[in-house]
Amino acid sequence: MELADVERFCGSPFWDNNLSWNTTDPDVTLCFEKTVLIWAPCLFLWLFSPLEIYYLLHSQYRDIPWNWLNLSKLAGAAILCLLSILDIVYAIVQYSSGMPIYSVDFYTPLVKLITFGFVMVLISANRARGLRSSGLIFLFWLFLAIFGAVQYRTEFRQAYSDSPIEKYPLISYMVYYPLVLIQFVLNFFADSEPRLSNYPPVEKPCPEMKASYPSRLLFSWFDELAWTGYKHPLDTKDLWSMNHEDSSRVIVPIFDKHWERSLIKAKLLDTAKASYIKHKSDGSIEISPTEYSRITHDSKNHKEASILPALCKSFGRTFLFGSFLKIIEDCLVFVSPQVLKYMIAFVGDKGEPLWRGYFYVFLMMLTATLQTLILSQYFHRMYLVGLRIRTVLTSAIYRKALRISNTARKTFTVGEIVNLMAVDAHRFVDLTTYLNMVWSAPFQIALAIYFLWQSLGPSVLAGLFVMIVLIPINGVVAAKARNLQIKQMKNKDQRVKLMNEILSGIKVLKLYAWEPSFEQKVLDIRGKEIKVLRTAAYLNAATSFIWACAPFLVSLVTFAVYVLSDDTHILDAQTAFVSLSLFNILRFPLSMLPMFVSNLVQSSVSIKRINKFMNSEELDPDSVTHDSDEKDPLVIENGTFTWGEPTEEPTLKNINLRISSGQLVAVVGTVGSGKSSLVSAFLGEMDKTSGRINTKGSIAYVPQQAWIQNSSLKDNILFGQSSNERAYNKVIDACALRADFQMLPAGDKTEIGEKGINLSGGQKQRVSLARAVYKESDIYFLDDPLSAVDSHVGKHIFEKVIGPTGLLRKKTRVLVTHSVTYLRDVDLIVVLKDGKISESGTYKELLDKKGDFADFLILHMQDQSIDKDDEIEIDKLLEDAPADLKEKYVRQRSESNSNASMQRQRSIDSEKNTPQPVIEQQAKLIEVEKSETGNVKWEVYAHYLKSIGPVLYITTIVLSIIFQGFSISSNIWLSIWSNDNSAHINGKEDISKRNLYLSVYGLLGFGQVFSTVTAAIALSLGTVVAAEKLYQLINERIFKNPLSLFDTTPIGRILNRVSKDIDTIDNVLPFTIRSTIQTVFSVIGTLVVISYSTPEFVFVIVPIGIIYYFIQRFYVATSRQLKRLESVSRSPIYSHFSETVTGASSIRAYGVESKFILQSEQKVDFNQTCYYPSTVANRWLAVRLETIGNLIIFFASVFAVLGRDTLSPGIVGLSISYSLQITQTLNWLVRMTSEVETNIVAVERIKEYGETPQEAPWEVPTNLPPKDWPTKGEVEFKNLKVRYREGLDLALKGLDIFVEGGTKVGIVGRTGAGKSSLTLSLFRIVEAAEGSIFVDGVDISNIGLHTLRSRLTIIPQDPVLFSGTIRMNLDPTNSNSDEQLWNALELAHLKTHIKGLIGGLDHEVSEGGDNLSVGQRQLVCLARALLRKTKLLVLDEATAAIDLETDDLIQTTIRSEFKDCTVLTIAHRLNTIMDSDKVIVLDNGLMVEYDSPTNLLKEKTSVFYLMAKDAGLAQ
Repeated sequence: MELADVERFCGSPFWDNNLSWNTTDPDVTLCFEKTVLIWAPCLFLWLFSPLEIYYLLHSQYRDIPWNWLNLSKLAGAAILCLLSILDIVYAIVQYSSGMPIYSVDFYTPLVKLITFGFVMVLISANRARGLRSSGLIFLFWLFLAIFGAVQYRTEFRQAYSDSPIEKYPLISYMVYYPLVLIQFVLNFFADSEPRLSNYPPVEKPCPEMKASYPSRLLFSWFDELAWTGYKHPLDTKDLWSMNHEDSSRVIVPIFDKHWERSLIKAKLLDTAKASYIKHKSDGSIEISPTEYSRITHDSKNHKEASILPALCKSFGRTFLFGSFLKIIEDCLVFVSPQVLKYMIAFVGDKGEPLWRGYFYVFLMMLTATLQTLILSQYFHRMYLVGLRIRTVLTSAIYRKALRISNTARKTFTVGEIVNLMAVDAHRFVDLTTYLNMVWSAPFQIALAIYFLWQSLGPSVLAGLFVMIVLIPINGVVAAKARNLQIKQMKNKDQRVKLMNEILSGIKVLKLYAWEPSFEQKVLDIRGKEIKVLRTAAYLNAATSFIWACAPFLVSLVTFAVYVLSDDTHILDAQTAFVSLSLFNILRFPLSMLPMFVSNLVQSSVSIKRINKFMNSEELDPDSVTHDSDEKDPLVIENGTFTWGEPTEEPTLKNINLRISSGQLVAVVGTVGSGKSSLVSAFLGEMDKTSGRINTKGSIAYVPQQAWIQNSSLKDNILFGQSSNERAYNKVIDACALRADFQMLPAGDKTEIGEKGINLSGGQKQRVSLARAVYKESDIYFLDDPLSAVDSHVGKHIFEKVIGPTGLLRKKTRVLVTHSVTYLRDVDLIVVLKDGKISESGTYKELLDKKGDFADFLILHMQDQSIDKDDEIEIDKLLEDAPADLKEKYVRQRSESNSNASMQRQRSIDSEKNTPQPVIEQQAKLIEVEKSETGNVKWEVYAHYLKSIGPVLYITTIVLSIIFQGFSISSNIWLSIWSNDNSAHINGKEDISKRNLYLSVYGLLGFGQVFSTVTAAIALSLGTVVAAEKLYQLINERIFKNPLSLFDTTPIGRILNRVSKDIDTIDNVLPFTIRSTIQTVFSVIGTLVVISYSTPEFVFVIVPIGIIYYFIQRFYVATSRQLKRLESVSRSPIYSHFSETVTGASSIRAYGVESKFILQSEQKVDFNQTCYYPSTVANRWLAVRLETIGNLIIFFASVFAVLGRDTLSPGIVGLSISYSLQITQTLNWLVRMTSEVETNIVAVERIKEYGETPQEAPWEVPTNLPPKDWPTKGEVEFKNLKVRYREGLDLALKGLDIFVEGGTKVGIVGRTGAGKSSLTLSLFRIVEAAEGSIFVDGVDISNIGLHTLRSRLTIIPQDPVLFSGTIRMNLDPTNSNSDEQLWNALELAHLKTHIKGLIGGLDHEVSEGGDNLSVGQRQLVCLARALLRKTKLLVLDEATAAIDLETDDLIQTTIRSEFKDCTVLTIAHRLNTIMDSDKVIVLDNGLMVEYDSPTNLLKEKTSVFYLMAKDAGLAQ
């Protein structure tokens, strides 16, 4: 339609410049009012209605009840429809009476009528489909209200003018416009709650659900939580439930559907037989079930399916909508510089009408506000997509881990699988927000260059060239930094690993007084770290140099080329400041690109890793059939099974086995003969290469290594079933757990598992058994459940649970066992040898055969750990045996008998081997780590600044101020230059003036560069110094802490301080502090510049500052606590996951996969519940802060318009271009201050650790005993009383003992009698509560700990070795020669073995000494003692079942080498101390007997005699 047509259509001109622009009183034509201002909102409604319809169709809610709100909306729209009809009728009447009426008078009411009708339909549809607030309708009324105001003004003016007017149009509009306004106001409220929903109800629905559209735009629905978080630290009960559409149960199935399809597609593309594929009408694939199962399990050598397509299909829509928002936002960014151009022109041209200035102010404010709203919606959408992706990937990885086959499982460690979940899946959360930068960054760069070209022409290329050159330089620095990072990680890992070993073996270090040499080792590694940190500090200075000089260099080069290239090029305010603001825009995408590329690379690695895992082979669910018609419950025919390696020989071959219902079958055989594999084959855990296997009925399984979950004991036994007290108590008694429960602080409610008391092996085994018994199943697989329990407990369990009289007597039981005692009572014995069933039959049949079973029996009867009860049992067993067998056994027994003493006691010891729980917190074990709440105290900041040192931090601050000064000066100089009209004559530059301006501008710039680089170096070095000091503080403390501290503090917590917290102080804090200082001064600088340009601005700063402060406080309080909650709720996901991975076979056997999947998804959902509010908090903050920033822009430009008579264009350009940057800076400032607060907590925790209690001084120079002390080795205990910690009972209750020099004394007593307390107090590991100990007449409490410990020798119970060389393990202080070391090794019978190792003394010992046998480790400890060779030796006998041979070696060496020394032996086996000079018998912390063994044995009533009798050493 040409303009003339439009004028005919309206009967008046469509646009008139003189009316609208070139005037002091702007207005638009009537035609424009009646067409564009009414049609535009209607067109908007129709254009975007498909989106609304999409939401309506996909809504999961129904039926909002009628109420005053939706009725008012509907009524309002109806009245408007009526008005439109009246308008049409009026037009027809006028037309028929021959009045001048134009087409517009018919069409506009008609358009209104149809649109309002459509709005009524939408309102009803929204009500019916449960949508409580519609953005489309809100925006429609908003536009109508804004555009309608123009016509409202016109109608008013006409009414008050003198010219005659028509009455009806006036009345009609006066009714119409208020109705529109009312509708607009009504749309600020959301409708009431829908009655029906496809989702289950939740107790605290998210307020977002009931928020209206404007409230969603501004995130004001979050206000309530922000306020709560400000009043008191948030707790999980303050959080709302998750939005249904983000929860696992809604989004996981969506992803699953697409993932299954991509799996099938990948497999089918592989097989040429694509004839299976039938595409259905909805685009999905139909496939036969058998084919599907073949496809999912046969996953060798096929093309990998990728998770990417499935993710795109699941969440692509939301993502694309976000991208659409990003395009709009990118375009809006460039509006402000253009408006700035007109603004500067407006100030320069005093003839322009004033209203234009306000119009520009309004435009600036509008674009800034739109940017704020659109950007926050964009980020919100992206985070949602990221969260959903994380949820589905976590869930998918979890379920895959439950199905993965054993071969595939071997290729991933538990740690790696947990990392897939913790690191790789989490990467997507950050990635989604930046993914749009792929196209957005180039798009922004292109637009910026286009606009710059318009004002500067080709000179832009010079500036651009500088930017592009800086990118690779930046890349080189970044690559260097990455290498340093890798080096740093290596050092850190090495240090943490060493600390871990030190903390695990801290007792040994203290006993040997080796702390200083190990402390030095740690400090050496730390030294390397500090060196790397120093290098990194200079690198940081280099990056900050690049960042500081980039914007400046670019503008300098561009302006220089521009003014030097042509005399007619004049640098005026417009050119200078518009270009500056465009360069500022350009900085962001250019700086983001390198970071974004590295992000992409990391994510692609993550995707590859997840794909590899998700495509790995699964267990075949069909390897075991469950045919219920089969007669026997367990059948294997011709079965051959492997553990998944096709190349290896099968583990089980030609297995034929039938087990009838209710039978008890024992599976026996030597180690490695395939007993456990047989059970695994029945459970479907092995790969079946041939044969048939069938099970009938439900299964319970007790694995060889008990799998205990991290929850209460009772939950472990119930295992997700409902509780039945009677049955439960029966099971507890049968499994002999009652006594254990009574020992535990909270009975069966005690929390156990990774964090709790680690139960002894026997207790775990029995809990595992109780779980199986409680789950009333038909078939029981018991994989050696009696191995870890002691013989009398084993007997009880066999009688009460497994055997012919036990709870399970009616069930089918397969019992793998090493224990020969119960074999008479089983129905069938299956003997395995080398993976085949060599024989099977009843006990008697097999004995008569004299085959493998008979050999097995003899082999097991020599086992030294047989106590009295067992001997009687074995005698019973042998009743039926042939004579030669009996004789063979009796011969064996006589050899190993002496060794069996105290075995039963020992075994009970191991059962009770649990640390003393803290009494106050019954069920919980170790005091919970304090998580600080509220503000960080000022003294923490002071402590950190003190560590940096005053010189460095004052320098940093002064230099930062100087930098801002230079930066502001250079811009003020630019504005003076651009204002100087005398610098150009007749359109040409005055050369000398131009050169002066240019050179001063350049110098000011180099001032910026210099000050920022020196500030960066000063701060970086300062933070390195602080890191060094703080580490020394905590390190020194750890080595000087008393041993009791390590008993109550988990190693993990201390390690966390030396790894995570120190890492924060090394790497995170310096960066956040630097950014904070920069942003603080940048904000101050901006405010100074605006106030300098327009002094009135000063009055606005105060109220704006107050608002800013409050928003910042609200945000920091809430966000900090949300972060804490989120990290607390994250660890359960991973611990539950690693628990599941380790117990996968049990979970599958019990068939509770779905229960565990549900638990995992609940944990993930709970974590999202904490994570979602914290992402919303960021958006909430952004909207509010940017609004403050927008206000600053608004006031800066309003004051510029007001003062245009006194201001020069250059100053206005300066002021506004500064204000345009402030929004980003303000936002960043709050982020940074809250980051500093979050991370300074690390300093707080280390400071707190620096205040822990310390043990007595290592050396007391004033009180040194003689050099060769002790010479005799006399020990005297005088009224010695000892307690382990404040508030605990006395462990030793007043001992008086005198041990003469050179005697050999054995110390015996039952568990808890105080044997260990005695030695610990001798070494002052535990200080005496009362009384004293004298060694050779010296009171040991008066000398230094190291002086004491270095003059005593101990061979501890558990041989602790550290990773390092053998030499280091023997002599970490390097005080002995190699010859002495070899000599000691020879005496310890290790010389030949160590000579044979690569490197001899320099042979590397692995962590914990795992590459030496237990016996060899014990001998290394003996060699350590031989090197010390002091007059007093304490021998804490090994409880670890070391072989008799090693034991004999140690005893003989000690007898010969320490014959002149005093030897105190804590005995666990009586035969070792039968030849000692004296025996001390302790009971309950008191000495009950002290005499020679022979004398004590004569006394038939003595405690010692009774013990010896129990051990079979006395008749």
